[in-house]
Amino acid sequence: MGTTDTRGPAPGRSAVLLALRHYGRELLRLRRQALPALLLPAVGNIGIRYVAPLLIAKLAGQAADEGGLALGPALPYVLGFGVTLLLAETVWRIGQHCLNRVEALGMEHLYVSGMDELLAKDAAFFHDNFAGSLTKRVLSFGKRFEDFVDTMTYRIVGSLVPLVFGAVVLWSYEPMLVVGLFVMIALTVVTATPLIRRRQRLVNEREAAIARVSGHVADSLMNMETIRAFAAEPREAGEHRSRVAESRRLTLRSWDYGNLRVDTLIAPMSVLTNVLGLLVALAFGGPGQGVEEVVVAFTYYSNATQIMFEFNQIYRRLESSMTEAAQFTELLLDPPTVLDADAPEPLAPRDTGIRFEAVTFAHQGAKPIFRGLGLDVPAGARIGLVGRSGGGKTTLTRLLLRMSDVDHGRILIGGQDISRLRQADLRSLIAYVPQEPAMFHRSLRDNIAFARPGATDEEILAAAAAAHVTEFAEQLPDGFGTLVGERGVKLSGGQRQRVALARAVLRDAPILLLDEATSALDSESELLVQDALWRLMDGRTALVVAHRLSTVAGMDRLVVLDRGRVVEQGTHQELLATDGAYARLWQHQSGGFLGESDESPRDKSPRDKSESDESVGDRTGSALERPVA
Repeated sequence: MGTTDTRGPAPGRSAVLLALRHYGRELLRLRRQALPALLLPAVGNIGIRYVAPLLIAKLAGQAADEGGLALGPALPYVLGFGVTLLLAETVWRIGQHCLNRVEALGMEHLYVSGMDELLAKDAAFFHDNFAGSLTKRVLSFGKRFEDFVDTMTYRIVGSLVPLVFGAVVLWSYEPMLVVGLFVMIALTVVTATPLIRRRQRLVNEREAAIARVSGHVADSLMNMETIRAFAAEPREAGEHRSRVAESRRLTLRSWDYGNLRVDTLIAPMSVLTNVLGLLVALAFGGPGQGVEEVVVAFTYYSNATQIMFEFNQIYRRLESSMTEAAQFTELLLDPPTVLDADAPEPLAPRDTGIRFEAVTFAHQGAKPIFRGLGLDVPAGARIGLVGRSGGGKTTLTRLLLRMSDVDHGRILIGGQDISRLRQADLRSLIAYVPQEPAMFHRSLRDNIAFARPGATDEEILAAAAAAHVTEFAEQLPDGFGTLVGERGVKLSGGQRQRVALARAVLRDAPILLLDEATSALDSESELLVQDALWRLMDGRTALVVAHRLSTVAGMDRLVVLDRGRVVEQGTHQELLATDGAYARLWQHQSGGFLGESDESPRDKSPRDKSESDESVGDRTGSALERPVA
């Protein structure tokens, strides 16, 4: 089996009730259209299923009383029959017109609100859920509203309202007809409910299996190059066959249970109800209305028992739509933890200085990364964050962006606590270039303009030129109009990083976060963008995460993080002179490994130092390197 299992518990009762509340709110919001949409088809059904047969029954009763029928006496019934059907069809069409609008407007609003809910989720949420599974869930949440409303309109309201009308008519003939009918309906519901509840669990398992199939398909498609590189097509195909087979098995089990257990109970009950109706009509039929009463009883009981027989189908449709909707609403039961304050402060920082005050943070269920971390970044300073992997460098930048909230302590920008600011206001201060730049399946121009949608073409091209995007954009089939493919698959890693840098240039924010922003660039490409980066940092507060020390050697100050603690701070030369953690990392990257020599960097001869720097340049490039004092 693969490792992309999304198996989890089926949606619980709380999730189903939440889905029902969402759908109910939509009907309430659209009540002007929803009320006629729900009721008018039921009124049409009354005309077709009950009024028209009643006219035929009276015609049959008159024929029985008079020993036949002439055209004259029968004509009013015939005309009434035709007018009834015509009015019923008209009412039906009006109801359908309203229903179309309720469903279209409701689905539109649910699609939008579902996406809004996902956009409000914490960053960690998307690390734990497959994009394919989330896509299916959020789209099903909107789409299943159509099935829910159709079932409510045609199967429930469209059957129950006419049934009430039919019961009134039957009561006028013989009250025992009504008593017998409702006793049989109640008996059927009581005996079938336990079986239907059992089938609900089977449906939950079926829907979870379908979600696992969609999640695996999306995961495979998004990583197709990796699959091909490892010749893993047969393995992934086998995994897909296994998941589809499991989905088929659970689907058949739920279907067979409905057919062989639920329907085999309801079918005999519906037959028994019809027979009972005829017996009551024959036994209690009064003189002169026997034929009419029998026809009415037969027709109305047939309509009612059809509802009984469809009871399982109605429940099946509802449970299917609500289970799929609950697959999404169960995600809403755990609200996001990163929220705007109830009364956020207006954005008014005195400067762009950054201060981490006694920050403690741990990922959920993990040991703390930071314990009482303190760090000051003066406004306009260019700070390099270095250290071994896992030291907390990237986490620090994500906390500054409020991708997660600190557990204790606080983070200030210009004296303002970032937790008191609106997230949108906070992030408007920051231009962020991640280690793995995200690309949308849009044009190259759109990907750059994502940083500032209102930018002019001239501003976009200027940013692209500053990040040396124009050099490869001119070679693309449609230039800046070229679609870059899902996740930028048509671009190389270095080209994607240049696009991300162009975004930062276009963003023109006062604070710059670079997280290994040149890690995918070759030495030549790094040289092309180094001047642009230094110009971009000029006058801005910059935090630059780097594993390659040569890329941050020219920073105003270097901060060495190790296991969530600041172990050293200073300029490049100061830290080398200290002969501490930074010096050992520099020696490691300059040629040789830790422990190969006891010679410290400051003891190297000028020739050795020159060769060391050359080695670093050859191996790592020097996009951010400036002459070091």
